Formats: sequence, C-alpha cells, structure tokens
Amino acid sequence: MQIKGITAGVHPYRAGAGRDRGGSEAGIKEMEQVNELKARDREVRQHEAAHKAAAGQFAGGAHFTYVVGPDGRRYAVGGEVSVDISAVPGDPDATIQKMQTIARAALAPRAPSSQDRAVAAQARAIAATARAEKLSEEIKEKQAESRGEPSSAQSTAQSPSTDPGSILDLLA
Repeated sequence: MQIKGITAGVHPYRAGAGRDRGGSEAGIKEMEQVNELKARDREVRQHEAAHKAAAGQFAGGAHFTYVVGPDGRRYAVGGEVSVDISAVPGDPDATIQKMQTIARAALAPRAPSSQDRAVAAQARAIAATARAEKLSEEIKEKQAESRGEPSSAQSTAQSPSTDPGSILDLLA
C-alpha cells in the first residue's frame, strides 16, 4: 500500500507487435488493440484527474505508466496521484477537514481501486484519531474548569505543551 498516494488499480496492457494496417486479420487486430489502448488511456487519465480535482491543494501531480501501441504512440495504462496524507500538527479540526477531503478524493473516480479504498480508510482512521484527540482536550478543559483551574487553551498560551505522549507525535 502506498500511503503517500492514491493509485489507480491498473494492470499493464501489453500491446502486440506488428505494423500491418491493411484489411488483413493482423491489421484489424492492430486497430482493435489501438482502440482498446485509447479507451484505457482515457479511463486512466479521467480516473487520476478525478483524484487530483477532489484532493485540491493536497494533491501533487499525476504520474502515468505507458505502453507503446502497435501504431508507435504511447498510451497511459496506469496512473498515480500523490497526496499529502499527514495530520496537521496541533490542529485536530484542520486534520479532520483535510482527511475528509483526502477520503473524498480517494473515492472520487467512478470505479475506485482497492488502493483508493485503502487510502480512504487510512484518511478516515487519521480523522478518527484527530476527533478522539479533540474530544480528550475538551474533556480535560471541562474538568479543569470544574476544578477552577485555567483551561488548557489559557495554559497553552502561557507555556507550550511538551507532552511527549500526544497522539500526533505518534503519527508524525
């Protein structure tokens, strides 16, 4: 599994050799191969474009795997868009929003691959961790307020937290 990116579930297509473009059976097979390669190229590019558009600022460029068809042209038969799936340090709300975007981006294509679904699951897990961290902080603040102590937001402003056991430390 490539955690850093979203990858189309693709299987390389191997184009046959030969240059007969006449009306012979070999020429017809070549034309069929080229048509299949054109369709696959279009599908792969649309798939990766859907990831890139949905991921927005969190997406890198698309990278493609190509084969050369019997007509001598290159066709995309696989692709990948790299995506930043790291948590936003110290900001659970931003992490939750980012991971929601990443999960939507992973599932954006019409037919998400198993890799796409794995990235979406990973993003949901990171978002769940951020929600748990946020809830824990809120509970600690309420407990401190009930004891008459300053809230953690106030104490953080006074002295930064150096809690080595924070969840984000484990994810970074």
